[in-house]
Amino acid sequence: MNDWGVSHTPRIRPLIRIAHTRYSMNIFMKKKKIIIIIILCAILLAGIAGGVFFRTFFSENVRNRDVTVVVPPGATFEQVMDTLRKYEVLKSENTFQKTSNVLKYKTIRIGKYDISNCRTNLDLVRLLRRGQHYPVKFTFNNTRTVNQFVEKVGDRFFFEPQELSALLHDKDYMSKFGLSDTTAVCLFIPNTYEIYYDITAEEFLDRMNSYYQEFWNEKRKTTASEIGLTPVQVATLASIVEEENMRPSEKAIIAGLYINRLNKGMLLQSDPTVKFAIGDFARKRILNADLQVDSPYNTYKYKGLPPGPIRIPEASTMDSVLHYRHHNYLYMCAKEDFSGYHNFTASAAEHARNAARYRAALNARNIKK
Repeated sequence: MNDWGVSHTPRIRPLIRIAHTRYSMNIFMKKKKIIIIIILCAILLAGIAGGVFFRTFFSENVRNRDVTVVVPPGATFEQVMDTLRKYEVLKSENTFQKTSNVLKYKTIRIGKYDISNCRTNLDLVRLLRRGQHYPVKFTFNNTRTVNQFVEKVGDRFFFEPQELSALLHDKDYMSKFGLSDTTAVCLFIPNTYEIYYDITAEEFLDRMNSYYQEFWNEKRKTTASEIGLTPVQVATLASIVEEENMRPSEKAIIAGLYINRLNKGMLLQSDPTVKFAIGDFARKRILNADLQVDSPYNTYKYKGLPPGPIRIPEASTMDSVLHYRHHNYLYMCAKEDFSGYHNFTASAAEHARNAARYRAALNARNIKK
């Protein structure tokens, strides 16, 4: 019924339904348009965000790749940024900082970073965030002096070679290991070691000391004491034995010869100590003038062992000293056949004859020095 109590006719009802349907369709179309607009806006925003993301992470932002970025211990993120600014590494600092925030580069790891392969912010942040805590195999042997050892270490580790050299030449610092600047080489036992790259110079020496203590266990210390030598003296004598010797089978014999001379209070009269004193290990012949050099390492002038090793001896040579061959030899001279072997004797007269034959062989080869 209508407002006046009159019922709608059957013809009017379909018209009402049609009007209602059209109204619903209009509302649906409007909603659909709104949804489409929202979707398009979302796509547009996503595209913009994607572009920003791509430019931030993947576009080339490293301007200067001919740089090694050094991050010292205790560095902050701002200090890293200062280094990047100093060498003009970045095109955009802002995008690098955004990348660092997203990737949570806040834990600063020390190291010397070669950035030659970095092009994007992502490359650089990943490199710096990864750090350089990886093992390096370090092998050394056939080394005479502290300076030669430092050269062998070179730039294998994070610390600078001059930092290590300064510590090894610092008498007060080396005293913590029971050594001095003169005996510092005793700390090093030739071998192959696996040491982490990002170690400091102080930590490196601490690690070397741990290997030194492993070698000088109670058994070896007791053996050294029984033959009247300290670990440093064993290393010093072993260094002389090693310089004298080309044949492993003679090591224990030579060690026993020098211990015999020490026990008798005789001069060691070792040619390699003279070479060390004059700084010329290439010498094939020691001249009388060389024997006059005034150095505590000249065992032709001063009794006993020199102040420290004349090279870094092998562990096997130190064991040859600890377990030296017992005999009565007091003299040795290289064989005139240049085989690397020696003539040993307890007789001064026989030694003179051996020495004369060797000098004649040197003259025959025109070896003057």
